[in-house]
Amino acid sequence: MFGRLIVGSRGSVAGTVYGTIVVLSALTAGAAFKHSLGHLAEIVATSVVVLWIAHVYAHGIAESLEQNRRLTTGELIAIAGRELAIPLAAVLPLVALLLGASHEIRDDTAVWVAIGVGIATLVAQGLRYARLKRMGFRGTSLSVLLNLALGLTIVAIKVYVAH
Repeated sequence: MFGRLIVGSRGSVAGTVYGTIVVLSALTAGAAFKHSLGHLAEIVATSVVVLWIAHVYAHGIAESLEQNRRLTTGELIAIAGRELAIPLAAVLPLVALLLGASHEIRDDTAVWVAIGVGIATLVAQGLRYARLKRMGFRGTSLSVLLNLALGLTIVAIKVYVAH
């Protein structure tokens, strides 16, 4: 179980990508708080948790409609567990922000490390997806490039918003 949380599972690629995009988006939107990293960490954590809850709720509604009945608490907990990759994607970027907030590293460095971790995560998930789908070199390259382009687009927006 612990290894699955760290390395991920076949079903966690999408959640990790989604969670990472939420993290990068919150970092971009919160760029004005780069000198208050504790507050920025709160924004990122809150954004990820709220969107995870919304995601779980929406999937619960969909499953309830498909099954034509209300879901049990256990079924809803199972959905939350399946979607746990979303908030887990925020852990390492939040560690970087908290290191900055505690003055272990410079504020700007902490933000860029958090963003770098997000970009690296997207690249890794592109590789994981390609490996799980047994893609060749071209497919793997395309998968990685698409994830990288998405992450870099968010970074470009951050740079634009910050200046």
